Amino acid sequence: MALARGRAADLLVEARTGSLHQRLREQSGYILGTRAGTSEVVSWQKSLPVLLSDLIDAGLEDVEVLLEHQLPHSRQRVDVVLCGTHPRTGQSSFVFVELKQWSKAEVHLAQVLNIPGLPGLHLHPVEQVRGYCQYFVDHTPALAERPQAVHGIAYLHNARRAHIDDLLQYRVSEYGRLFTMDDKADLRRAFNAVLDKSAERGSSLTAGDELLGFAHRPTKPLLTLAAAEIRDREQFVLLDEQKVAYELVMQAVERSRAAQTRTVVIVEGGPGSGKSVIALSLLGDLARRGLAVHHATGSKSFTQTMRKYAGRGSTRVQGLFKYFNTYVGCQPRELDVLICDEAHRIREKGVTQYTKKEQRDRAGRQIDELINVATVPVFLLDENQIVRPGEMGSLREISTAAESLGCKVEVVRLHDQLRCGGSVSYDTWVARLLGLGQNVETPVPWSKLAGPLDAGITVSSAPSPQALESWVLRQKEAHGGVPRLAAGFCWPWSDPVMTPDGRALVDDVKIGGWQRPWNAKSERNKAVAGVPESNYWATDERGFGQVGCIYTAQGFEYDWSGVIFGSDLVRRDGMWVPQRQNSEDSAVKRADELHFGALIKNTYKVLLTRGMRGTAVYSTDPETQAFLEEMTR
Repeated sequence: MALARGRAADLLVEARTGSLHQRLREQSGYILGTRAGTSEVVSWQKSLPVLLSDLIDAGLEDVEVLLEHQLPHSRQRVDVVLCGTHPRTGQSSFVFVELKQWSKAEVHLAQVLNIPGLPGLHLHPVEQVRGYCQYFVDHTPALAERPQAVHGIAYLHNARRAHIDDLLQYRVSEYGRLFTMDDKADLRRAFNAVLDKSAERGSSLTAGDELLGFAHRPTKPLLTLAAAEIRDREQFVLLDEQKVAYELVMQAVERSRAAQTRTVVIVEGGPGSGKSVIALSLLGDLARRGLAVHHATGSKSFTQTMRKYAGRGSTRVQGLFKYFNTYVGCQPRELDVLICDEAHRIREKGVTQYTKKEQRDRAGRQIDELINVATVPVFLLDENQIVRPGEMGSLREISTAAESLGCKVEVVRLHDQLRCGGSVSYDTWVARLLGLGQNVETPVPWSKLAGPLDAGITVSSAPSPQALESWVLRQKEAHGGVPRLAAGFCWPWSDPVMTPDGRALVDDVKIGGWQRPWNAKSERNKAVAGVPESNYWATDERGFGQVGCIYTAQGFEYDWSGVIFGSDLVRRDGMWVPQRQNSEDSAVKRADELHFGALIKNTYKVLLTRGMRGTAVYSTDPETQAFLEEMTR
């Protein structure tokens, strides 16, 4: 899906009359649901006439141009895609163009740049467009046999070669080449090498239709690629800020070995923004290089699942996955890198009832232990996923601790969305629905927020738990994939009971005449035949038929998600009202008034963002149910 499409010569006329950037701004509001910012509009106004003029000068006035084309299952957009015919093969040919207004740029760390006048760190534009090309090919089965149909160009049309000399040393390929304002002749030759200027207008239109009509594979579940990633080679394509985070860690490792410096890298992003993909890419690469690296979380379910799937058949790989409390009493710098995934689950202390006395005596704050044990600690977090009292993994807390221990701090914020169908609006809808974020906005119905680029996610409500269960099953039958039901922790969680046929789960979740058991407990002495342990509820095909809770769903993804709102969070007079007396979570019930409501809202945010392809909701409270029905229409 692109914001605009047209023949190069026609678009140039629009650009010169000043109407093209206005059309893009209007289309942005219609398709993306939000009007483009001033800086983006200015970039269209200044960059597009330059590129379109260069195309005309190259004799490509009939080439089909797509502007702001969204990558499949991602929020990222390619500035320009040129669609035409290859002059030698006669087949469709596509050129991805990334436009930059930069006049100067400085290399910060290899692929990571500082841009004078712009905040933050930026990925080298050649690597940026290369990632877009590779990602598009990887997600497009029709291009599997002809990946050479896609080409990538980064165009710094305001830059002189002398002012970006360091950037020019970067490796080039068909997926990534760099041109400046001094390279216009070379740029024209590059266009003509892959786009036939003598081709008929109809062939360019056909190529444009072909690109827009490509079927794309859904994003592969994390566990599908985890084992290959860690043991063999890089399987994940990292885009933009994801690649920046990866490079910051790799360069911090090199820097620490050369100069004995210590850097803490913090990666902040919402559900599905690629945090765990970055973590596994780093783990695989660093382990293959022979460095001492661990992946750690505060989640038993996540760690055990990664050991089972990524470490299948290899005790060495299984040993890479640890818990945060593993490092109580450890010596400083025992590891080169510690990757702390789900870092929002860091607690004040890492000791447990099983911690040995000699370790307990040496124990300090868990955040300090995690920073001290590695030369380069990496923290990946989402502050809106803190769901238990005592969890304290925040950007501020980690940064303060790192600086007090003499470490340099690098922060990267992720904005992509690899879950929820790559929807550009779903995360916003959930945040508004629950009243989350610093600038709380009024909830709006999904139909008012969703645009054409949100077609990858289905949002619905169900009038009963029976209907909710039927909905996820219908989606599975119609489209394939994994269905699951999850709920707020508003019912007791009983131990299995003995029956003549052996242990059986108790149907604790009772709503009218409908009843289902919670997922099984993790203790081996409470195992139930034919039912997965709680750690594997989200990933084992036998998990359907039980209701998952926050502690078994967090960190995982499945295709079709049914979410039951219990009576611990209800809607009253246009406001959310947390109801402590209706919670069965003993830990959360101990939270003070200020934090209880936030923890409950975060719980439902996590449950609402597990579905890769669709989510339906139901509430046991009539007034809340009416609100959810209105918000999902």
